[in-house]
Amino acid sequence: MRPFELTTPATIEAAITTPGTFLAGGTTLVDLMKLNVLTPRHVMDINDLPLRGIDTRDGLRIGALERMSDIAVHPGVYPVISRALLRSASQQLRNMASIGGNLLQRTRCGYFRDIATPCNKREPGSGCPAITGANRHHAVLGTSEKCVATHASDVAVALVALDAELRLAGADGTRTVALADFYRVPGETPEVENELRPGELITEILVPRLAWARRSTYVKITDRSSYEFALCSAAVALDLHDSRVVDARVAAGGVATAPWRLTAVEEALRGTPATVDAFERAASAAVAGAAPLSGNGFKLSLLKRTIVRALIECGRG
Repeated sequence: MRPFELTTPATIEAAITTPGTFLAGGTTLVDLMKLNVLTPRHVMDINDLPLRGIDTRDGLRIGALERMSDIAVHPGVYPVISRALLRSASQQLRNMASIGGNLLQRTRCGYFRDIATPCNKREPGSGCPAITGANRHHAVLGTSEKCVATHASDVAVALVALDAELRLAGADGTRTVALADFYRVPGETPEVENELRPGELITEILVPRLAWARRSTYVKITDRSSYEFALCSAAVALDLHDSRVVDARVAAGGVATAPWRLTAVEEALRGTPATVDAFERAASAAVAGAAPLSGNGFKLSLLKRTIVRALIECGRG
């Protein structure tokens, strides 16, 4: 870790008008600073800013500094969000990590985290060794010739499924961005991971009211049951009437370069009976456009099975 200056801004305005890197829980930033992947000269501890609170009176509003563990157990939080949070990291990390920071966490790609290897996210133009190297955990959707790293957040998958929005504050004022539009696939610029402008700060997460999202779940498949990142995950909410699917929300994690909304699966589900056969037919649409690598082709079938499992859980709920 390289030397840096640490300050504590007293106001949101002071934070967004001062060049530097924001520190909330620090569960990602400090790790990457220790590895010299990130080397900020000025770090701002924003934990004293008024960015807390959980309001469920009209949809769901979550302050960006709320801790993951507190959100997970808060009454009124949709089950898919709660379960995604509880499957994230370890209890100790959830007690520290902020929801805003979680949405901004960087990929767990080993090449990105090893400064001795090339990585187009760290050094644009240096190459992506994962494409021909160790890529079992990498993405099959939303990839490019520049990057195949998966997005790491669990709760982002649930929030994308529920049409969540982010409220952002910057020097030019505040704005609201759909979370699904906030993340960027790598394309030709893998170093640009989201739509956050220089100096901007996430202030809150907004989830619209969706009464039938009470019937929702998050299924996460990992190599081990303890703290681990997803090989594949599915966030699902179902609106059922007389054992038929009226509407659905489906998103996937662990398989794409961003939290991946599966609108084709949702469309295939609408109007169908809530049966395993119908779920399997709909889930087959999830892998359209997939580009598996030498070590992760198994994710195609795993993604379909994970979606079906999540749909079955919702159907029984």
